[in-house]
Amino acid sequence: MARSQPHDPRTVLAVSKALTVLREPDPHAKAKKTDEVREEITSWASESQGLAGVEEVNEFDLHEIPDKPARSSLVRIVPPRELKSLGKGGSLNSRKAILHSLTHIESWAVDLSWDIIARFTIALDLPFGFVLDFATVASDEARHFSLLRSRLEELGGSYGDYPAHDGLWESAEETSASCMSRLAVEHCVHEARGLDVLPQTIGRFRKNGDEATAVVLETVVYPEEITHCAAGLKWFAFLHVRDHCEGEEGDRDGCLLEIESLRIGETFSIADILERHGFDRAPLIESFHSCVRSHFHGRLKPPFNEEARARAGFTAEFYEPLAG
Repeated sequence: MARSQPHDPRTVLAVSKALTVLREPDPHAKAKKTDEVREEITSWASESQGLAGVEEVNEFDLHEIPDKPARSSLVRIVPPRELKSLGKGGSLNSRKAILHSLTHIESWAVDLSWDIIARFTIALDLPFGFVLDFATVASDEARHFSLLRSRLEELGGSYGDYPAHDGLWESAEETSASCMSRLAVEHCVHEARGLDVLPQTIGRFRKNGDEATAVVLETVVYPEEITHCAAGLKWFAFLHVRDHCEGEEGDRDGCLLEIESLRIGETFSIADILERHGFDRAPLIESFHSCVRSHFHGRLKPPFNEEARARAGFTAEFYEPLAG
């Protein structure tokens, strides 16, 4: 896409900062750095000129996205088929294994949030709001990682005690050439799957006497994961309207402005927004289905947490046709 003006300096500096997090191998340091970078990025929301450090950013470096984020050897990675069942939380070891799996997922989710910023923001000329949303997601995931890791330690375990798989990053590699596919698969399908299974996981901890872990999952992780799914759908719709609705009848600019202004913590209907600005919802949904079918192996597994998905704007027309 041809540019008529330079990149927003906030975006340039944010991508540079995202790369520093991706290059940090230690998961604990990565979480701490995530909070620091997110705080910086948020402070730039009302300014776009004269940011300290922008002049020092090497433009070439912004395009040197690592093929894989730096990861320590703390956790032994094995194929999913080699992992033992985590159990149902009836024993202390089972609860620790479940917590370890959740902690590992959150560690990868931190990297995925920074990777989407680094990989696509400048390449696709995305607005600073995209950076703000996914920096917020990254900070949430880092908090989840730290809280769950602490609970694991309080139960006598530590991150690295159990093997794990890197299926989330495999999906990221599968979608590295398409931001819309990345948003659909990682930030909608996978995030929504977490919403489907979290209530049952919370129930298992509560049933087996671990109220502290249940509360963390119920009051922090669960509601924030809804907003992460919402962020994926929001920016999927933005790219669809911007890149695929040009020349169509309808108020394209007004639609983009409304989508960009959406708060991911509030319930919204992307389909209603499109129709309000004169666009048919069907092509958006068809595009979503196409991305998932091309880059997600298998079909989506019911039962679905319809209430939580709807709070993210992720209504049944997006996922039910993909179920099996």
